[in-house]
Amino acid sequence: MGTGKSTISSYIAKSLNRKVIETDKYITDKINMDIPSIFDEFGEKYFRDLESEAIFEISKNKGIIISCGGGSVIRDKNVSFLKKNGIIIRLIATPDTILNRVKDSNERPILNGHMNTDFISSLMRDREIFYSKAADISIYTDNKTVEEISKECIEKATYFINKIHKK
Repeated sequence: MGTGKSTISSYIAKSLNRKVIETDKYITDKINMDIPSIFDEFGEKYFRDLESEAIFEISKNKGIIISCGGGSVIRDKNVSFLKKNGIIIRLIATPDTILNRVKDSNERPILNGHMNTDFISSLMRDREIFYSKAADISIYTDNKTVEEISKECIEKATYFINKIHKK
């Protein structure tokens, strides 16, 4: 969360004339509730179940860009669904950068009451094994423009795809 997924996926989608689907928006549109309300009313497990269902449905499509929430890859089945028709690009930012990007948001229930770099660092450490295992490509976003990050994503994804097709 806060690494730039929504911004970068939208920019890349426009650049490549592709459709982008954000899993969080897909979920909120489907059940007509915002993410914090889902967490408050039903809890994180319920949200993660909705997230898995959404990823399963969305990942059947080809030629689209999927922007997943920060916790999407903590379930192996989500990673499998996503890799079936695509590659996973991990965007990385420092806890300070993330805090700076999300500090004014109330749409991040995991951070409610924990809007500080210590908590973000801890969350990143807890999820690191999932992120590193899932990612086909990792890109650092600190001190880079949207254009620079997007260009790097496209270049690395193209290289990765060409490498797979040569096998």
